[in-house]
Order: sequence, then structure tokens, then C-alpha cells
Amino acid sequence: MIDVGVNLTNSRFDKDRSEVLARAKAAKISAMLITGTNLAESKQAILQCRQDPHYLYCTAGIHPHDADQADKNYLETLYQLAQHDCVRAIGECGLDFNRNFSTAENQTRVFQGQVELAQQLNLPLFLHQRDAFQVWFEILKPYIDKVPALVSHCFTGNKNELLQCLDAGMYIGITGWVCDERRGQNLRDIVPLIPLERLMIETDAPYLTPRTIRPKPKSSRNEPSYLPYIVTMLAELFDCSESELIKQTTINSEKVFNLSVSNA
Repeated sequence: MIDVGVNLTNSRFDKDRSEVLARAKAAKISAMLITGTNLAESKQAILQCRQDPHYLYCTAGIHPHDADQADKNYLETLYQLAQHDCVRAIGECGLDFNRNFSTAENQTRVFQGQVELAQQLNLPLFLHQRDAFQVWFEILKPYIDKVPALVSHCFTGNKNELLQCLDAGMYIGITGWVCDERRGQNLRDIVPLIPLERLMIETDAPYLTPRTIRPKPKSSRNEPSYLPYIVTMLAELFDCSESELIKQTTINSEKVFNLSVSNA
């Protein structure tokens, strides 16, 4: 299993990061992609990857929440960060008009810059979108065939949005949201529309802890070792075996992020 979205730089892992990684390996997570959400976090992700270079990989990017803080040289800095071998995608980047922690103008400008950078570097895009689909999609449309791959991270959209993403050739990242019987039912209903060849699995830890974990963990913090709970739910929804789902999502992740994982 490959967890393609882990916020391992998050301070909630500061006290026991090595134990978290040990539990992930024990749970047969064979690699993970650390999410870069701003310049500082992307630099930290690279440092973490150096501690375990054949297990940890990362993205480098600026999340829409952080767009207001992007300095004028942000693209030059991201370009330099992307030269590190562990950086396998540009992102997490996109638009978030739900929280609006940054202005729509800055979100759009910083997103556009990162999309162009991904084309320049021939790297995949690791994408965020919330309540901004049409604007987001219009920015991406001219680049669909100009970047190696587009991954819609933590997809929670509706059926029409999913079909547009699939028609554009995107990969779809599914998190523990699908394990939430309260918020996730709409997602459960449409998940089987995703071809297995386009599916990726991710925890988005420390967020979105699967509600299907039994017994319920004492801490609300999500971690990569909980990825099997997402696999179990998805296998049920796809009406396939867990081993088949793990095998195909591993192939997808290896292909998109240029990974070489010894065991699935």
C-alpha cells in the first residue's frame, strides 16, 4: 500500500514521528508521499525524506490557504526545491473558496504559477479543490495534456465533478472521508464510477481519521497505519478484493510518482 497524502510535517507528529513511521511499516505501508503545503513545510518534507530515502517521498507546493503568504520569489524557490530527487510532484496546490484563508485573487495567481511550473518541470500536479470547481478546472484545462499527471487529492466532489475529472484523465485520491457514514455517503455512492486504474489511496493524516476503526482510537489524530481501513471500505464499494485494490493503487502510484516499491 502506498499512502499518497500524509501531512507528516504537521506538529501533531513531533513527539512520536519515528513511532508513527514504524507503525506504518508494520501495517504494510510500503511508501508514502509527504504533502508540501507551503515553502517552509515543503523544505521540512524534504528533510524528512532524507531520513528514510527509499520509503519517504514528497511534494513541493503552496496550498491555497497559504497563498496570501507566498512571496514574489515563490516560483523560484519551488523550482529549486523540486530539484531534490525526493520531490515527485508540485502541490498541494489549487483553490479553496470554502474557507477563504487567502483571497481568491492570490489563490488563483499562486495556483496558476504552480501549474505552469509543473509543466516546465514535467512533474505531476497534486491538487486541492473545495467549492471552486469550475474556476479550478478552467485553469487546469489548457495543461491537461502538458503535465505527466493530475491527482485530485482528497476528492469529495459530486458526480458531475468526478466525471469531469475522469474525462480529463485525472487520478482520484480517496481518504477516510469515505469511511464517514455522516458526511461521506455522497462520495460512497459515486466512488464505484472511478476506474481502478485511476484510483489512489491516502490518509491525509493527521486529518480525516476513518470512523470505521474499531476499537475507536483514543486520539483523534489520523496516521498512515490506518490506511487499511480505507482499503477495506473501498474494496467493499468496488466489490473487489482488498488485494486487487492494493495491487492496482500501488501500480498507479508507482507510475504517477515514479516510485519503485519492493512490496505492495
